[in-house]
Amino acid sequence: MNMLMCCETEQLRRAYKDPVLLEDDRVLNNLLITEDRYQPSPTYFKCVQTDIKPYMRKMVAEWMLEVCEEQKCEEEVFPLAMNYLDRFLSVMDIPRNRLQLLGCVCMFLASKLKETNPLTAEKLIVYTDNSVGIEELMVHIAL
Repeated sequence: MNMLMCCETEQLRRAYKDPVLLEDDRVLNNLLITEDRYQPSPTYFKCVQTDIKPYMRKMVAEWMLEVCEEQKCEEEVFPLAMNYLDRFLSVMDIPRNRLQLLGCVCMFLASKLKETNPLTAEKLIVYTDNSVGIEELMVHIAL
């Protein structure tokens, strides 16, 4: 019988401190400039969205948070998903009947990026009470 020996340690492995990143102010300035370029517009409800209102965003945000909490997602998933949602809404006008689909897509992508065991499309469909279809979700993720 073969025995697998595991030599795990409690020590966290961290990347070394890169002096180029930490000591050169140009790096931080470039990141801040880039961040400004991709921030969602705070006025997108007035300028871009014609059908979606702030209270609707609040409702979908509460739903997304509930899903993340029930699924015990990593703490970065919800804020990242909301960032995706706001960035999309600040550039693309969508009808209100697509807002939950957008929330699903944003959670799916954020989960894929931040989770070891990401949310599945099937789980997200269940959380929508099947108001979003699996094909519909997968098509919009591919876009």
